[in-house]
Amino acid sequence: MSRAELPALRPGVRLLADQVFSRAGGVPRLADVYLPDCLGPHPAVIFLHGGGWRFGDRRLAPDLSRHFAESGYAMVSIDYRLSTEAPFPAAVIDTATAVRWLRSHAGDYGIDPGRIALLGSSAGGHLASLAALAPVEFTSDEWPGVSPEVAAVVDGYGPVSFALLDAQRDPAALPGTDPESAHLPPPRPMTDPEALECLFLGGTVAALPERAAAADPSTRARPDAPPFLILHGSYDSAIPFAQSRGLFDALDAAGAWAELLRIEGLGHGFLNRTDMDAAGPHEMLRWRSAAAGGEAEVPVQAPVWPTIREFLDRTIGA
Repeated sequence: MSRAELPALRPGVRLLADQVFSRAGGVPRLADVYLPDCLGPHPAVIFLHGGGWRFGDRRLAPDLSRHFAESGYAMVSIDYRLSTEAPFPAAVIDTATAVRWLRSHAGDYGIDPGRIALLGSSAGGHLASLAALAPVEFTSDEWPGVSPEVAAVVDGYGPVSFALLDAQRDPAALPGTDPESAHLPPPRPMTDPEALECLFLGGTVAALPERAAAADPSTRARPDAPPFLILHGSYDSAIPFAQSRGLFDALDAAGAWAELLRIEGLGHGFLNRTDMDAAGPHEMLRWRSAAAGGEAEVPVQAPVWPTIREFLDRTIGA
C-alpha cells in the first residue's frame, strides 16, 4: 500500500499523521496515530510493517482505522530504520524508542501508558518479538527514564533463528493462492550476502554468528515475558513455520504465556490484507503454552482479525 492509497478513515476515528517519535541518525522518524474519537484513556498497539527490514514504511499496513481503532484502540504505525540505512540493531532500537515515546506522550494522545502492545508483520514480527523480550538491551538515549516494556505481542510470521532458516526451508514449498505471497521471489540462502536477513545483519550468518544470535528473539524467552500471540500461514514459502514454532517452544519452556496458530491456506504477508476474513473463518491448528493452559495441535475455525482482537481484549483490553 503506497502513501497515496491510504483507505478512508472509518467513522469515529481520526488520524494524526507524521508524528515525530525519534530523531535517530539525525533524521525525524515518523508515526501515524489513529485515535478513537471517544473518551480515553485507550489501550495502544504499535504496528510494525514487513518488507524484509529492507522495504516499506508505516503505510505498508492493513486499514488500521478498521483494525482496531474503530473498536477503541489507538493504533500507531511507525517507520523504522531499514537495512539500506543502518543494520541490526537499529530497527530494534527504533521499536523500543517508539514504545518509550508513546508512553512519554500518553497524555497527549489519550493513551493508557500501562496498556501498550506490539503487532508486527514478517520483519515487523521479528522486531516486535525482540523488542518485547529484550527491551532494555535495545534502549536508546531518547526519552530517558521511560520504560520500553510492553503488555502484549502479536507476531505475524516473523523470522526468529536465522542460522536455522536454510535447514528449515522446503525448496519445494508453494505459496498457495494467497495474493500477498504468490508474487514473492524465492528466498535467498543465508550464505548469500544479498539475502534480506544478511543485509539486515550486515553480513552473512556464518560471518557474523554472534550478531545473528543476538538477533534471535527465542534466546531471550523469559517467564515474565508479555503474552504472545504467534500466527503463521501453512503456505508460507518465505519463512518456515518451524521459525514460529521455535519461538513458541522457547516461550513455553521459559514458563511464559504464548499461543501459536498455524492457519491453513495462508501464505506470507497475510496481515497486510484488510479483507483476509471476507470468505469466512479459517481452519487453524492451535498450540498453547503450559502457562496458557497447555494445548497441542487443537483444530479450530476462526477468522484472523477477530482472533487478534480477542487476544488484545484479553491482554490490554479496550
